Amino acid sequence: MANKAPLRITVIGTGYLGATHAAAMAELGFEVLGLDISPEKIALLERGETPMYEPGLDELLRRHVAGHPDSSGRLRFTTSYEEVGEFGDVHFICVNTPQKHGEYACDMSYVDSAIDALAVHLKRRALVVGKSTVPVGSAQRLAVRLAELAPAGQEAELAWNPEFLREGFAVKDTLHPDRVVVGVRSESAEKTLREVYATPLAEGSPFIVTDFPTAELVKTSANSFLATKISFINAMAEVCEAADGDVVKLAEAIGHDDRIGKKFLRSGIGFGGGCLPKDIRAFMARAGELGASEALTFLREVDSINMRRRAHMVELTREAVGGTLLGTRIGVLGATFKPDSDDVRDSPALNVAGQLHLQGAQVTVYDPKGMDNARAIFPTLRYAPSAHEAARGADVLLHLTEWREFQELDPAALGEVVAVRRVLDGRNTLDPAMWRKENWHFRALGRPTA
Repeated sequence: MANKAPLRITVIGTGYLGATHAAAMAELGFEVLGLDISPEKIALLERGETPMYEPGLDELLRRHVAGHPDSSGRLRFTTSYEEVGEFGDVHFICVNTPQKHGEYACDMSYVDSAIDALAVHLKRRALVVGKSTVPVGSAQRLAVRLAELAPAGQEAELAWNPEFLREGFAVKDTLHPDRVVVGVRSESAEKTLREVYATPLAEGSPFIVTDFPTAELVKTSANSFLATKISFINAMAEVCEAADGDVVKLAEAIGHDDRIGKKFLRSGIGFGGGCLPKDIRAFMARAGELGASEALTFLREVDSINMRRRAHMVELTREAVGGTLLGTRIGVLGATFKPDSDDVRDSPALNVAGQLHLQGAQVTVYDPKGMDNARAIFPTLRYAPSAHEAARGADVLLHLTEWREFQELDPAALGEVVAVRRVLDGRNTLDPAMWRKENWHFRALGRPTA
């Protein structure tokens, strides 16, 4: 009997999630066709470049995008849904699900459009796999829509396979996932997804098979837990400041309890980015629609603690410069919501910088990777080409994104360019003893002032 032809994979939406997934699928040995409605984005990807910074992703793309020297040629891109429908056996939906304007709820328009545009071109057996983060109940609705619109009818089946990418580690997380979760309704869908993920499964990645609602809930539950953990330690920082305790030592002590664990227990100015804030808000909105709003009321407090951290940093800065921000010069280290990324979506660092500027301070920002994106959102801030230039003439220096580059700064050299040796550590990753030794007035969130 002839061997079955290897699966051919398509990826719809080539943003952060889609571009990473497409390149990783090619790395796992599949023929892959990526689709985006933006010709500019397609042209960029075909050059082996991405619209965002993600360590290792450009190299992975160039290893597989057709037309590059020594490329496997397994990865191509298109703007045609018809081509995608003809090409693929497994179609991954990786489009964005942003927060609706003026609401907590999730905007499903991109997912709905992708399903509608793809379905009409599915003329033979195919598995459509949702990876986007969606409100629970969406997969059931989309499965019905898919079967209605596809010429293949019930042969066009839906599955849900949530993503768990961490920005800065997305390539590793896709190629070596800590778990693969699939929401399926048939043995054939499960079998197909086991084939797709055969390599990581052989390495020992757990494969968890669920129904649709559970698969949809896994991602939002995980993000809600992580957000809660961050807000918990930030609430403890508030208590530490009131009691003159040290939240860093507190986190270290409770982190040794393996039921609690050390990860996500670093106090600071809170979480941001394109996932945690919108996901917990969408989760609250969806729970309300399901009549289970009381189950998630604690997330409102998690969100509130998180936003309060930004306001607290602004107040500490005002206090540091003598009570008024008007006319003061502030150097800001960091614009992205986390290091090893150029993502400034809902970034606490950029939010704080913007608030200080609106209250009359002259704010100069430096970030190793996020300058262009920050400038697009806050063109009225000043931007410097280096940490030293951001600090030049500053009355206070703010450390707001925990890039390694900032931890390696020389406080003595930096002290030569500032107006006043005064630093506020909003991420609790600078060494207080090292800075104080060079006569800096050092203050960190949730830590003793002396």
